[in-house]
Amino acid sequence: MSKVDYELFMSKALEEAHHALSTGEFPVGCVMVYENRVLVTGMRHHTGPDNQNELDHAEMLALRRLVDLEEKIDREEVTLFSTLEPCLMCYAALILNGIRHIVYAYEDVMGGGTNLDLKRLTPFYQDMEIKVTPNILRQESLGLFKKFFSAPQKTYLQGSLLAEYTQNQ
Repeated sequence: MSKVDYELFMSKALEEAHHALSTGEFPVGCVMVYENRVLVTGMRHHTGPDNQNELDHAEMLALRRLVDLEEKIDREEVTLFSTLEPCLMCYAALILNGIRHIVYAYEDVMGGGTNLDLKRLTPFYQDMEIKVTPNILRQESLGLFKKFFSAPQKTYLQGSLLAEYTQNQ
């Protein structure tokens, strides 16, 4: 197996996040990589005031695309690259679907789920070995979140711990 270029694939996730931001969405993008190629992508949807929901996270949309692939792959060899640390919902969905390596750019101090201690959960989770790699192209991702939170017309998560933390970085 060849070495994965974390910065290259995180830059692909950042492209998704740029696209999300350009359409008025929260700037989260992700890619899922297998055998050194992007299999699927995702970007955050439905963060506007008229259509907000917490299901259409970038990781959830990418995971749905991965599950729908007809190609046979070993999901334990898939690496997720996300511009924001996955929340607890996304983290759980990823590991339940066999993803064992998560790489993210910017920490989610408000809702990040990757510090969940699986050893303290029920036996089903206790033997899962998950590798988490933080802070890949963190500054580039932070810049997108700063831009989002500094736009007065963007109401999603304004005034939250994440917004405050981001603006103080």
